[in-house]
Amino acid sequence: MDNCVFCKPDLEPGQNIVFSNEHCLFLQLESSQIKGKNLEGAGIIVPKRHRVTAFDLTEEEWIATYRLLQEVKQYIDKKHHPDGYNLGWNCGEVGGQHIFHAHFHVLPRYKDEPLAGKGIRYMFKGEANQRKAGK
Repeated sequence: MDNCVFCKPDLEPGQNIVFSNEHCLFLQLESSQIKGKNLEGAGIIVPKRHRVTAFDLTEEEWIATYRLLQEVKQYIDKKHHPDGYNLGWNCGEVGGQHIFHAHFHVLPRYKDEPLAGKGIRYMFKGEANQRKAGK
């Protein structure tokens, strides 16, 4: 995995390792530190070993993800003061995964966002996502 930006975070300029534990890293782009910017405070938790999707994680990696998430939440709450969160995995190309190394999105949400109050399922329920009959 020589060209994987999650296996080798230094390949992505502006990406920083904020926290880590035995099995996982919490990565943030420098742009996530800008107050008021889209995705302020956002980051991802990735397993250190290359796993394609969340379905490939070991039990130890799931536990490590949970533990790191608790630390990450405290950090984001203190530094960015969000009003809520969205958390999630994109798995597979159709599921929106663009980098095929499992990564867990930690997305702080703010009351002054145009889509405040809209959860993860919001875009899936809309007319724009209506499936063609018979499929």
